Amino acid sequence: MKRPILIHPDPRLKKLCAPVADLSDDLRKLADDMLETMYEAPGIGLAAPQVGVLDRLIVLDCVKETEGTPRPLIMFNPEVLAHSDETSTYDEGCLSIPEQYAEVTRPSEVEVAWMDRDGNARKETFEGLWATCVQHEIDHLNGKLFIDYLGPMKRQMITRKMQKLKRDRARP
Repeated sequence: MKRPILIHPDPRLKKLCAPVADLSDDLRKLADDMLETMYEAPGIGLAAPQVGVLDRLIVLDCVKETEGTPRPLIMFNPEVLAHSDETSTYDEGCLSIPEQYAEVTRPSEVEVAWMDRDGNARKETFEGLWATCVQHEIDHLNGKLFIDYLGPMKRQMITRKMQKLKRDRARP
């Protein structure tokens, strides 16, 4: 089931999310719904707070349809264990900040641990776009948006555009 995506500014997007203590069928269903929502948006990552749920859950898939078989990942309680000193810069966007992009510099490689949808502990090293995406989504779980990496003028300009978008969408 596709879920509505919250648009910035929304106080839920700035909250610290709670760790998932025990996997339930409801949480697995949420993860499946989030993947469906992400693919339909379309996007390459989505965090639970973006659909109004303050649990530490993200989904991502950085394989473009034209490049090969999808590789959806569902991560409960993802945590960056280590990151490279080397950085890379990507023009980031966000499904909660539609049609706005800005360059963000992050570590180019990260090692991440998480629990999969079956409750298994997983660990993997990500690089390139995957590293950027997983860091972007984990930031959401900590109440941080990609615009928080920008200067105050650019951040305020994007926030004003989102406020206008929300007003326009609320009109009949």
